[in-house]
Amino acid sequence: MVKTFVLDTNVLLHEPNALFRFQDNDVILPIYVVEELDQFKKDQSGLGRNAREAARLLDDLRTRGRLSEGVTLDNGGRLRVTFTHTLSTDPDASVFAKQHVYDNLILRCALDLKAENPERRVILITKDTNLRIRADATGLESEDYDPGQVDISDLYPGHREINVAPDVVQAAYQEGATLEAPDLRPNEYLLLRDDQNPSHTAMARFDKERGRALALPKRKEAIWGIFARNKEQSFALDLLLDDSIQLVTLVGKAGTGKTLLALAAGLYKVTEQETYQRVLVSRAIFPLGRDLGYLPGTLEEKMGPWMKPIHDNIELLMGLHQRTGRANGRGHDELFDLGLIEVEPITYIRGRSIPNQFMIIDEAQNLTPHEVKTILTRAGEGTKVVLTGDPYQIDNPYVDASNNGLVHVAHRFQNQAIAGTVTLSKGERSPLAELAANIL
Repeated sequence: MVKTFVLDTNVLLHEPNALFRFQDNDVILPIYVVEELDQFKKDQSGLGRNAREAARLLDDLRTRGRLSEGVTLDNGGRLRVTFTHTLSTDPDASVFAKQHVYDNLILRCALDLKAENPERRVILITKDTNLRIRADATGLESEDYDPGQVDISDLYPGHREINVAPDVVQAAYQEGATLEAPDLRPNEYLLLRDDQNPSHTAMARFDKERGRALALPKRKEAIWGIFARNKEQSFALDLLLDDSIQLVTLVGKAGTGKTLLALAAGLYKVTEQETYQRVLVSRAIFPLGRDLGYLPGTLEEKMGPWMKPIHDNIELLMGLHQRTGRANGRGHDELFDLGLIEVEPITYIRGRSIPNQFMIIDEAQNLTPHEVKTILTRAGEGTKVVLTGDPYQIDNPYVDASNNGLVHVAHRFQNQAIAGTVTLSKGERSPLAELAANIL
């Protein structure tokens, strides 16, 4: 049965192409949505860009016929722009429209459509939680819109434990263990446990092309003073130090070492192996709590408070690196003066091409999927991109744990040979930080 979908404004502000996502069903766009889009069109943010794109798409569709009568879409569905007819005849309707004006007018359009044809299924599509509640209170079916939404509880963790025969563990340390497991993904990490001797194990990475699990090399030297403290950190370091892996996502709660491991691997690759020209670090700029307002000074001075967590990690690494006797006389400031590490805002990344750099995007859970796409498409030849973040610590009001850029990338790239992901769960910052992350 053909269904009727009524779209709210926030759906088009989220994704203008949502007009074409409903297959061969009817898509209804209340005229009040167009009015709301008009209010956003001059906005310089992503919302303004999406509002302008949605307006262009609707203008193109006008060439196919009158939108008030409905036009046929390429997918076989029909799009129609309409408005509510009951405001002048229903005394309760005018009161209904006074509060939350646009939301209630859009809701009234959906209710009118349902009243015209009770047999047809009418569904209001909105990302506004309160509007979905109001729709439910009026007996109208409503749903959220997010085709890229990922169930965070089912997010691909990047590693698993498998019980195997004793000879399989031994083979992993030699030529590689052949595993008959079709659901294993490229670069998935495995803890192979001997089913006869549980203490006999091997940490391995699955090579999808060869169908074999190869044991990780044992590292005797610290990576900029850092040794892996648990198996998940061992998996993460292996991904970070492998130049054939161009995209790494590190997901985990606070204190698991995501940013520290990424910086240590990046500095090691730049200063000791000279694989990349520099470490480029950036992070999403969203305050925790009340913002301090505009900051004075140059761009570097404005970015100082936002990049303080990065500087803290570098200072820690410098101290650890000097203890190993391999500091080469370089101090914290000298790394920046020599251009070996650079910190910059994401704001100005559009249009750039960034070749041969070790690129770290910290706090990536505060980015939208579109913003992450923009960042990844800036990566030039020889550049490695590392996304780190905790999907449960989000400060961006327009994303949540299931639709942010970090989990979106981890989910969409899980079957790509040039990408890898690791979910870190054990905190190593301090006993206090670990306890707070678990019980608060």
